[in-house]
Amino acid sequence: MTDEQAELLLEARDSVAAAKLLLGGEYPGYAASRAYFAMFYVAESFLEGEGLSFSKHSAVIAAFGREFARTGRVPAEFHRYLMEAQELRHSGDYGARSAVNHEQATEQIKRAEQFLSLAERLIGPIPA
Repeated sequence: MTDEQAELLLEARDSVAAAKLLLGGEYPGYAASRAYFAMFYVAESFLEGEGLSFSKHSAVIAAFGREFARTGRVPAEFHRYLMEAQELRHSGDYGARSAVNHEQATEQIKRAEQFLSLAERLIGPIPA
């Protein structure tokens, strides 16, 4: 694991923790947004391990799908989770206050935790 990958995975772990706090405070839209960023940081970490870096979210998501999901290096549903989380993030950040409900945010947090577990299995343990 490179230093850059470790930093991204630490950001992902912190984002999951923040998402849980936000959900507990009844801010499901913001919680879903943080869960998305956790998944996004994990995807960036995978790409970093290949020497790939992108400045746009859409490019990271596309490259993660191309390099990892399509090739079977990660289960394809993780690419779908990332795409769905991005859509929900936009709704939570830019839509009406009720655009994201508690149940949707809870599901995104669960998926973000699955992303972290996948990273720990395939990249290595997240530093303490």
